[in-house]
Amino acid sequence: MSDAPRLVDSHHHVWDLRRRPQPWLDAPGHGPIRRDFAPGDLRAEATRPLAGRQLDGTVVVQCVPSVTETRELLHLADRDPLIRAVVGWADLTSPAIGDVLDALLADRGGLRLRSLRHLVQDEPDPRWLQRPDVERGLRAVGLRGLAYDLLLRDDQFPQAVRLAERLPQLPLVLDHAGKPPLARGDLDGWERDLRRLAAHPQVRCKVSGLITEADHATWTVEGLRPVWDVLLDAFGPDRLMFGSDWPVCVLAGGWNRWAAAVEELLSGCSPAEVSAVLAGTAADFYRLTPSDRKEPAPCS
Repeated sequence: MSDAPRLVDSHHHVWDLRRRPQPWLDAPGHGPIRRDFAPGDLRAEATRPLAGRQLDGTVVVQCVPSVTETRELLHLADRDPLIRAVVGWADLTSPAIGDVLDALLADRGGLRLRSLRHLVQDEPDPRWLQRPDVERGLRAVGLRGLAYDLLLRDDQFPQAVRLAERLPQLPLVLDHAGKPPLARGDLDGWERDLRRLAAHPQVRCKVSGLITEADHATWTVEGLRPVWDVLLDAFGPDRLMFGSDWPVCVLAGGWNRWAAAVEELLSGCSPAEVSAVLAGTAADFYRLTPSDRKEPAPCS
């Protein structure tokens, strides 16, 4: 029997505040998640099956711009069988980006590194992804067989579209569906730009982060459905992947409530389409293979 995961959470965070502070948690409203989170906390939280599937694989994603954090995540992935892949950070603008990536790939757990991410959402430059030094760094990422996670505000789509045009061989995934302005309620601009990005076949999209873009206290599945309908039509199920954005999703209901919402949104899909969204797309994009399941190594 194949050991490929049946349910992949493609967007999962961990942090130890004593070891690595997370300054973004100081923002108002983040009190419920201003504590340490380890993989065991997600195991304890994710108790509800999603379409009959229990969680058996995650992709852990960087939080802060730190190579040290990336190295810590790789070491964690090396000893925890739940973590199938890591999305890390390195300074794309550095002339030494290739050497940094090579060192990470050669480190303990380095083979779990599958993608890089930068918090473009925090960059004021509307052409940050088109800077020559950034583009040089992204080419170094692609040459090493790695992908790139796009973390954007909904008004930053144009630079993502230009990136997809200029680097068609670089696999891209849009985190949190490009942060549709659900709380604001005007989705027209987001839909227009998302469809432009989806027209590029190397781009995938995470069905994640939607409930934290909506009103945390009053969101409903029906309120999310217009976004889901656009995603399904623009990308198709073979280019969509489930992600929880845990533990950030705790701010708007938690893993199990979000999983129940995704199950309801998937209710009109075929079994093959459900499998693609819940595991297949993530497994293909992040190259999750049967050999990725391993026994925990001794802590060091």
